[in-house]
Amino acid sequence: MKILLDEMYAGLKEYFETLGWETLTVQEVGLQGAKDKDIVEYAKKNDLLLVTQDQKPADLAELTGVKYVLISNAMIAKIADEKIREKYPNIKERGR
Repeated sequence: MKILLDEMYAGLKEYFETLGWETLTVQEVGLQGAKDKDIVEYAKKNDLLLVTQDQKPADLAELTGVKYVLISNAMIAKIADEKIREKYPNIKERGR
């Protein structure tokens, strides 16, 4: 399975490739600034898994049977919080 990174995640291409994923970006396939519907349709036509931060393309992918992963800001914050607590277990209070 190949991955299609939405615009905000184009900078992660090398990381996904290093992890063994064949990866394309929206920019590479000529869809920079395109409508969400067009990006989802491209993913469907090319059997790509869409990685996005935006709810709308995730919803459109869900409705049309396109494989996708929604990486929300809340998810990123939760992962960062876990990593901070893991790395600095003696920090008792947040924001101090």
